[in-house]
Amino acid sequence: MVVTPAHQWPTGVVMSPDRRHQLLLWAERVDGVIIEDEYDAEFRYDREPVGSLQGLAPERVVSIGTVSKSLAPALRLGWAVMPPLLVSTVIEAKGRADRGNPALDQRALALLMSSGRYDRHLRRMRAEYSNRRDVLVAAVERYAPQLRVSGLAAGIHAVLHLPVGTDEDAFVARAGAIGLAVTGMGRFSAEADPADPRLVLGFGNTGPESIEIGVRLIAELLDER
Repeated sequence: MVVTPAHQWPTGVVMSPDRRHQLLLWAERVDGVIIEDEYDAEFRYDREPVGSLQGLAPERVVSIGTVSKSLAPALRLGWAVMPPLLVSTVIEAKGRADRGNPALDQRALALLMSSGRYDRHLRRMRAEYSNRRDVLVAAVERYAPQLRVSGLAAGIHAVLHLPVGTDEDAFVARAGAIGLAVTGMGRFSAEADPADPRLVLGFGNTGPESIEIGVRLIAELLDER
């Protein structure tokens, strides 16, 4: 089973301790393996980092991560912490799949981490993303105080809950027509719930001024309904 317990995409939900316990019991009962994707776990703002499932059951959990969000997608580097029983099999499969990653990139990342500069970079970006998140929340409170924002504990996106009765797809299309790129939650669901229209708003590559303008435009479009 593949899970993102620290920060689920796209809802931003954190898996509760009870659900984590149930998941580990399931893996033990069926002799299963859990793949724990630590998606955006390094960007947590209002609370301490969420504990890893792998630390609770290292013989059952494979913990995977990547620097695609923390550094750059083009690096194509990630890692997997896994039970010893799986190591040789995964190494063999990795070799057949792509013959390995560039050694120079791996050495550069290792140096960045061992020198402490990676941690400093994360602290700086955490502060920057936290500021952008706060700008987004403040803009919603200013221009559309009737709307709720969720998924804010971590990561570089938030979920904006639209008024009941809003046609999510139609709203996304109207936003696109005025040059405002937003994504509806229905795009990430096998069966969209028309009774719960939502937008997924990313702020990782959007500056504070653009965030405020975007929220204001969303509010204006809602007023035109």
